[in-house]
Amino acid sequence: MSNGQQLGCALDAIDAANRQDPNVEVVDDQSLPREYAYSLHMTRWLLALEAEPSDRMQIACRAQHIERWIRPRTDYPEGRKGYYQWRQDCGKFHGERAAQIMADCGFPEQECQRVATILTKRELRQDPDTQLLEDVACMVFLERYFADFYEEKTDYDKDKWLRIVRRTWGKMTPRGHEAALQLAGSMPAHLQALLQEALSE
Repeated sequence: MSNGQQLGCALDAIDAANRQDPNVEVVDDQSLPREYAYSLHMTRWLLALEAEPSDRMQIACRAQHIERWIRPRTDYPEGRKGYYQWRQDCGKFHGERAAQIMADCGFPEQECQRVATILTKRELRQDPDTQLLEDVACMVFLERYFADFYEEKTDYDKDKWLRIVRRTWGKMTPRGHEAALQLAGSMPAHLQALLQEALSE
């Protein structure tokens, strides 16, 4: 296979896997499997932040949540410790699945393992590719899921929301910050106010 064929093979396989998600997200009045929809959001924001992303970043962003429904949050204990264990296990699983798909599509072993490492996010802040993945994921959260998450977590007080916003902001690069500030103008007024307050201190 050529490089382009390898990339197409990997993206098609990731899409096929994510289309098996039994959960649904509505996008532009169309019902899509949730993790498939998420992967498309990730690709769209990758292209918005990086004009010519590498093959490995296209694959990593598409596979960010590959088959996540197989490892639901409810399988882990409540609380912060259980949450972080779930996140770590998911990152390892997504990385392994992406690496397996890439190997099946003819990518070199080194490149397969590179994507697996990116998806674990172990090298966040040290590795530009991992940091780009985090910027993309934060933008997808802010655009697509922040408002619903806010409505869902009725037990969270204002201080906790401020911590969440600041923690999200702290994971992003200046490039991500610029994109987030541009996006903020389209957010509901209460989320705009929350963002403004979180960043003013």
